[in-house]
Amino acid sequence: MEMTKYSKIYRIIHWVIAVTFMLLLITIFLRLTWLNKYHVATIIQGYLSDTDQFLTQEQLIALAKKIRQPMWNWHIYLGYILVGLFSIRFILPTFGHMKFQNPYDKNLTLKEKFQKWLYLIFYLFVIVSLTTGLIIEFGPKELKKPMEEIHVLGIYYLIGYILLHLTGIFIAEFTDQKGIISRIVSGSKKENKKFLETD
Repeated sequence: MEMTKYSKIYRIIHWVIAVTFMLLLITIFLRLTWLNKYHVATIIQGYLSDTDQFLTQEQLIALAKKIRQPMWNWHIYLGYILVGLFSIRFILPTFGHMKFQNPYDKNLTLKEKFQKWLYLIFYLFVIVSLTTGLIIEFGPKELKKPMEEIHVLGIYYLIGYILLHLTGIFIAEFTDQKGIISRIVSGSKKENKKFLETD
């Protein structure tokens, strides 16, 4: 099997998208755990009960949301960054970079076709997540609730895709694509040699 080569622009876009997704996952994890509104409300109520003060459950939830809002703003900012990154990703093929490969290509193996379809499905889910996120932020209020219900499902495909992606990378590294990890990090040996000569 021919060794996959990754251009500098491919590697930059790949890693910036990867880091952005990981940061997004952290904000989701925080919202579901330590900064869950009910958990934060319980902490506030525990503190207030020691000072003989009292807030209703609605007030506690409202206060909890305000406490975690600065963190959740980062989720929104990272979403905007992803919109920009994927816009660049989808425009680059018109300039000859990061071309989308056709899963219907008869020269592809069954494994390669599976990989191409997996990427296309992933991109479709990303488009849905980013679109629903933008509608939640900028769309009409009556669409906010149904868009949120779709948007929150994104965590399932994202975690599933990351696990599949990492599994595929390690399988490739130890089978027919030895060195794939170093190539996606630093490029081909030829590129590294050229860099060392000009450094």
